[in-house]
Amino acid sequence: MRDRLRKVAKSMHFRVLIILLVTGLVPINLIKSGILKNYEHQTVEQRAYLIRSQCTLMGADFIADGYLDGNQSDTLESRMKQVADLYQGRVMIIDSDYKIIRDTYGLDEGKTVVARELIDCLSGKNGKYYTQTSDFIEVITPIENDATKEIRGAFLISAPTADIIEGERSLSRTVLLLQIVLTFAIVAVSFYASSILVRPFRKVTDYLNSGTDFLAEDLSMPDYTETEMLAKAYNQMRHHLKEQEESRQQFVSNVSHELKTPMTSMKVLSDSLIQQAQVGEVPNEMYEDFMIDISHEIDRENKIITDLLELVKMDRKSTIIHIEDTNINDLINLILKRLRPIAEKQQIDISLESYKPIIAQVDRTKLTLAISNLIENGIKYNKEKGWVHVSLNVDNTYFYIKVEDSGIGIPKEDQDHIFERFYRVDKSHSREIGGTGLGLAITRSAVLVHHGAIRVYSRLGEGTTFTVRIPLKYTKTGKEQAAEASGT
Repeated sequence: MRDRLRKVAKSMHFRVLIILLVTGLVPINLIKSGILKNYEHQTVEQRAYLIRSQCTLMGADFIADGYLDGNQSDTLESRMKQVADLYQGRVMIIDSDYKIIRDTYGLDEGKTVVARELIDCLSGKNGKYYTQTSDFIEVITPIENDATKEIRGAFLISAPTADIIEGERSLSRTVLLLQIVLTFAIVAVSFYASSILVRPFRKVTDYLNSGTDFLAEDLSMPDYTETEMLAKAYNQMRHHLKEQEESRQQFVSNVSHELKTPMTSMKVLSDSLIQQAQVGEVPNEMYEDFMIDISHEIDRENKIITDLLELVKMDRKSTIIHIEDTNINDLINLILKRLRPIAEKQQIDISLESYKPIIAQVDRTKLTLAISNLIENGIKYNKEKGWVHVSLNVDNTYFYIKVEDSGIGIPKEDQDHIFERFYRVDKSHSREIGGTGLGLAITRSAVLVHHGAIRVYSRLGEGTTFTVRIPLKYTKTGKEQAAEASGT
């Protein structure tokens, strides 16, 4: 049950629903609170204004009749009682000495009232003041002589606010009813809207769970900008996977073909020997020639398998690389020393041009394999009495190896494919000289393992130039550090 609740809480549908509910319900409650407070404030303010207006009118008559000087007036008494009855409250008249000279309740006459609000009112600092307690509103208004602007006293009126509170409660019930209706409407709209919002993502889930061939067609989700971006990323991944699948199928096909070809040749040669033996004695010369051919085919099969294993090892994400400080000049000289016998046999001149001594952090074995393949290709696919020129250079960040030859060159349409596995520009010529179609793929993998780059420049019949750029200092990538930390 707990796992199910956790799953629901993590769902996008639930979170969008909560956001919509909060977005809708919080403002409703704030609006309700604002309406009630504004009603209360406006009603109390209006009542205080009416009381002050009536007191101002009475004040002029009180001064004119000398009521504050001790003169009695039944008319003024009646008016005070009318005001008190109108607001169901209490009216008190206070003179300039803060003494209550008239109280409609008849309780506090003759007493002295000292309050900050009354002092401000009689001193002329604040001529209009009201305050609200829990159930009453109190209004203080000065009694002012219009002619001399002298403040002779003040009215203090206390009026209950029961009717205001009851009106507020009635309004609250009405607003609450509206709030309930709006809440149900918001909940319904939120459920519907959240379902609509997450529908494209459910579409993706249903599509992925449908068992459809993911590589067959692109995914289209034009509903939102985000879903368009998601579909675009998915389609890019699909195309990449499709290319990988096609490459894998082509690779398997090529491997099968390349491994099968030597075995077919050996089968044909061995069958021929058996047939000859059945007919009569096999001549020693024929037996020797056939065995030499079988030996060559075995060597070829072994080279293909060796190159495949080397390529597979380099393709692994957690390729083990042994980095050490290496003198690149000495390394290239050693490679050339090993390949010179092959070059001399084919009358190919090999030369090295080095501008500066170079010390770099590389894997000697992998870099040797990469450069050896380039130079060996320059020898194998060269013209008679041709040349292979190797040059070394360096700057503050990288060192550069350039391998140029005077060979047969590479057609422009083939140059984008020469680093693919088993790709051959001239298949018949490649097989004649023992090529497996894996050398340049291995070279490219070895260069990439060093975080380097390789480029080719060639013209048919005019030779080929390979340029390799590799950092002087080897820096592990984040993936390599993570793999190393996990022990993979």
